[in-house]
Amino acid sequence: MFKKVSNKALAVVAFTSVVSANAFAAEGAVAWDYTKLTSGIDFSQIGTGVLAVAALLAAVYAGIKGAKIVLAFLR
Repeated sequence: MFKKVSNKALAVVAFTSVVSANAFAAEGAVAWDYTKLTSGIDFSQIGTGVLAVAALLAAVYAGIKGAKIVLAFLR
C-alpha cells in the first residue's frame, strides 16, 4: 500500500515540476527588474551587528572556559 501511495506521490511531483518548468520557460527572455527595490538596501550595518554578536559569544565562551580552568586548579 505504501509503495502505491509513494509512487503516486512521486508521479504527481514529477508532473508538477515538468509543468512549472515549462511555464517558466515560456516567458523566454522577459525578466523582472528588481533594481528599484534592491538599490535602497544597505547591508553594512547588518555585518557590523553580526560581528558584534560573534565577539560577544566568543567572550562568553572564553570566560566559561577560563572559569573551568581556575576551578580545576582549585580542586
